[in-house]
Amino acid sequence: MKHMLAGGIAILATTLVADAASVSRSYSYFSIGGQTLSEIETELQRRGPLLGSTGNRHPGATRMEFKTRIGYQEDGRRCSVSEADVRISAEVHLPRWRNRRGAQIDTALMWDTLSADIRRHEEGHIVIARTYAQRMEEALLGVRHASSCQEAAAAAEGISKRLLAEHDAEQARYDNVESINFESRMLRLLEYRLEKIEDGRQP
Repeated sequence: MKHMLAGGIAILATTLVADAASVSRSYSYFSIGGQTLSEIETELQRRGPLLGSTGNRHPGATRMEFKTRIGYQEDGRRCSVSEADVRISAEVHLPRWRNRRGAQIDTALMWDTLSADIRRHEEGHIVIARTYAQRMEEALLGVRHASSCQEAAAAAEGISKRLLAEHDAEQARYDNVESINFESRMLRLLEYRLEKIEDGRQP
């Protein structure tokens, strides 16, 4: 469930209309087989997205690109950031189980629980990215009264690099916490789904 990050920063010395940290999403799916939970786990390990950062395959992945555009305004001998627009392009890769029809009910229940958790996890990566995109916009707009637009651009680049590094560290922390809590989280989710099923059976 690690994330893949491709960061790109484009700095344009033009006036742009700011839009608060927008996110565009696209989804793709990879098929897995298996009739039992053990077989499904093997399929995920064999067919899941391969991440260069870990060299391992994972049940899901999100590739994100930060696209930053900055506008500058000169006032006399001073230059300030007048507009900052940070947009995120997210590509989410999720598993799709093709053998559900012939599987046991308990296996299907486990899959539904696991699949929902994988999707939630990947959406969590996007939430983190958007938070940092918003912080980046705010910080960039704080670049004021530089001695030149070159100096303002250098300050903006430093801000962008710093916040992207902090973003990467937060994404890694998120993955670590999620990994540690996986078993207890799955048990809670299964108990909740079973309770809902039992409630639905009661007259």
